[in-house]
Amino acid sequence: MKLFETKTCGKLPQVPPQLKQEIETAERTSSHHRALMDELSAMHLIEIGGVVSQDAPLPHDLTVAAWNVERCLDVKGSAKLLQSRAPDIVLLSEMDSGMARTGQKNTTREIAELLGMNYAYVLEFYELDLGSAIEIELATDNFNEFGWHGNALLSRTKPKDVALIRLDDHGHWFCKSDANANEPRVGGRVAVAAILETAGGLICTVSTHLESAGSIAARQSQMDRIMAAVDIFAPDMPVIIGGDLNTGNNLPDPDWKRETLFEAAERQGYSWSSNDDGTTTRPSRLTRFPDKKMKLDWLAHRDLKAERTQIIEALDDYGVPLSDHELLVGKFEIQI
Repeated sequence: MKLFETKTCGKLPQVPPQLKQEIETAERTSSHHRALMDELSAMHLIEIGGVVSQDAPLPHDLTVAAWNVERCLDVKGSAKLLQSRAPDIVLLSEMDSGMARTGQKNTTREIAELLGMNYAYVLEFYELDLGSAIEIELATDNFNEFGWHGNALLSRTKPKDVALIRLDDHGHWFCKSDANANEPRVGGRVAVAAILETAGGLICTVSTHLESAGSIAARQSQMDRIMAAVDIFAPDMPVIIGGDLNTGNNLPDPDWKRETLFEAAERQGYSWSSNDDGTTTRPSRLTRFPDKKMKLDWLAHRDLKAERTQIIEALDDYGVPLSDHELLVGKFEIQI
């Protein structure tokens, strides 16, 4: 597994019928999963697109939004909430493309067009089914056109360069187990990074989603991998890393303070000082009765001045939840 990849495309290629059949009949083991990952060309590409009203550098004082949009059921409502905060950069996770549960939309492309922003999109998973019982209720079809699910990075200027950072390939969600019985998938957690020009120079931003069903050690390993990739992809640049880090998830006690990834990042010069103390999860249309509230979502920064990050309720104008995660909005300043 390469540390990162940089090949781009205008549209991710569909899975060929022969490969679909191979995936459906393959033995559910890590070795078979890795072989399938090698064959899935879309897993090694970054889809880029969107619209940019002016291809000018971003300001040296940046507004950055980070949000797990939980499939992005409501593109227009999600775009409206983001637009109200006027972000320069948006870090998104759990974005569908060609999934029946979200009307077969390319949710990243649509939200980028509504915001007038450029986007880079990378795949976490090729979904083998329609999803949970609730997602099947919402589905417009009995098939997925593409079956894509992943992370996105949006910006008001075109990136100088982009990178896909794959965080695992062992196939936790592909190998058969009780934990993934309702979500069979090929793929694994991923990050997308972009080098952006600002009035204060180049910066690197990263949108990621760490493993919910993993251990503390596994999440630190994924964070370590992101930081190692950034140091090679964007050396000596200020950095912002944001997203759903799943801190405390899948543990008997969901205490985020037990996670070792925080100290690991601090040793590499990153700071978590901008993050507010509140929890970042909520009941939603898909997660109707969560058994606990957790603090899963974070912004980390290096070589930047930061203000206190706001935790914004993920509700539309009528009080309907847009996601099971709240929206984070942070302010960062490049030191000139």
